[in-house]
Amino acid sequence: MRTYALIMGIVFTLVGILGFVPSFLEAPAGDPPLAISAGHGHLLGLFPVNILHNVVHLLFGLWGLAASRGWGSSRAYSRSVAVIYAVLAVMGLIPALNTTFGLVPIYGNDVWLHGLIALSAAYFGFVAKIPADTAVNTSTTTGVRTY
Repeated sequence: MRTYALIMGIVFTLVGILGFVPSFLEAPAGDPPLAISAGHGHLLGLFPVNILHNVVHLLFGLWGLAASRGWGSSRAYSRSVAVIYAVLAVMGLIPALNTTFGLVPIYGNDVWLHGLIALSAAYFGFVAKIPADTAVNTSTTTGVRTY
């Protein structure tokens, strides 16, 4: 779980940064209009993003990095990501909601990607067990054992 939160934190942070680099974006063609069109394009030619979408990726990335420090926080992160990204995947399928009210594009390839993220996060948040040898010590910052 901690490793999952760390990996997702790194990936989300990198994706958020890459979304601000114009050479990683392709111009949108035939996309639904957005209220916030700054930075609108397709990351790596596949995934629709805009400036607000990039900020959301950065926030999820920083949250994942912070959550990876403890078992409880990494489980909460995984569970939250599972629910949020499942909702985003469903919203991306609904034409009236696939731009998140004109703010963030979540259509096209984002739909299946959000679904995969939701499934992987659900596994680590709801199914995977905390290793028995580390379940007792949930505090990694203080070194104090909690029972």
